[in-house]
Amino acid sequence: MKMGIDYRFHRRFQGLFMYIKRTVENSILEAAKNFQCIVVYGPRQVGKSTTIDYIFPDSFNRLTLDDMEDRNLARQNPKLFLESNPWPVIIDEIQKAPELLDAIKIKIDEQRKIWLKNNEERKLMYVLTGSNRFELQQGISDSLAGRCGIIEMSSFSQAEKFEYKSQLFTPKIEELLIRSQNQKTNYLARSQIFEEIFKGGMPDICTRMSERDFYFKSYVNTYIEKDVRKLVSASSETQFRNFMSLVALRTSQELHYDEIANSTGIDVKTCKRWLSILETSGIIYLLQPYMANMSNRIIKAPKLYFMDTGLCSYLCKWPNPQMLENCAMSGAFFETYIISELIKNFFSFNINPRDFLYYYRDIDQKEIDILYVNEEGIYPIEIKKGISPRNPTKNFNVLQKYKKEIKTGLVIDCCEKIRPLNDISYSFPVSLLGI
Repeated sequence: MKMGIDYRFHRRFQGLFMYIKRTVENSILEAAKNFQCIVVYGPRQVGKSTTIDYIFPDSFNRLTLDDMEDRNLARQNPKLFLESNPWPVIIDEIQKAPELLDAIKIKIDEQRKIWLKNNEERKLMYVLTGSNRFELQQGISDSLAGRCGIIEMSSFSQAEKFEYKSQLFTPKIEELLIRSQNQKTNYLARSQIFEEIFKGGMPDICTRMSERDFYFKSYVNTYIEKDVRKLVSASSETQFRNFMSLVALRTSQELHYDEIANSTGIDVKTCKRWLSILETSGIIYLLQPYMANMSNRIIKAPKLYFMDTGLCSYLCKWPNPQMLENCAMSGAFFETYIISELIKNFFSFNINPRDFLYYYRDIDQKEIDILYVNEEGIYPIEIKKGISPRNPTKNFNVLQKYKKEIKTGLVIDCCEKIRPLNDISYSFPVSLLGI
């Protein structure tokens, strides 16, 4: 059993650092072929800058707006900033100087006219990274619409940590069987899965650059100081920390604003705003219910999931993987792990998971963890942390009311290989996620 990662070392900037190949690299390079500007979003410290530095050549100038002098110039005189730092250029933490966006638009439009006049091929001019979409999304929409490719990036996926060749997720059993035969993977027992859940996917932890608890303590402090402080009042910072922990305790549950607001001691309006901050900065993901004109019998609340299970378990104060595996929340964490892996997979291929993934629950309390919906039909998916769970597909028949073909479903659990469970579903191992 391969438990560690054979890290590849690359020498760059006359220094030695560890780099794990990211699945999203191909999506970034594809966007670079089609746009003069690309923006790579993602939570803090998920590897945006490292990935960009690795895949783009040294001919790109590199700047970070963490530098106070550069940031002041970018905000006070964007035109001069761009003239002083000609393209092609990589600019980190672009949300710290949104004034640059209009100036970048002007530069792109001017250069397009030159290329058109000279019948020259368009080139990538600007690569921007940002850790706070909350502040930037309106500026990107207003200034760079049609000129900018946007890529969402997350922490390491399971496939990346174990260096598997990752492919876009499909629920089609025929394709999954072929993939499982073509790629060798290692079986993960439930205890090993919970070790991965406890660790999470942050690069500094996965590469053993930082000790887990010390890292997450610093991470939360940095997140609040740099991303949250300007969005909430200074007097609310401690309350926001408590809010994050309360939200973490509700991972994989339906989102009820009033209940969270009452537990935190804030009003519902503030609760909605703070959850929006967590969502747009990539800390949480809201999985929407599938309705398809059946809204009178569907629970409309989304389900809330943390995108990094390591951060979530830290906020919940679980001290080790063993206690996490045996606690009352173990099923919620297992479900969160599966959902976050699927979301990370879609992001890596620049596909919006909201176009395909939903959950189902009706007023009769019948629930299906995931519905994968496309033009072919509905693929029901259940998540069970055990092996050979009892009657996991009992609710699949509720989907017959929809005017879509119901496809063979999956039950993602801790089994060793893909095998049929009954006429309508197959078991699918967690260890094959992402292949």
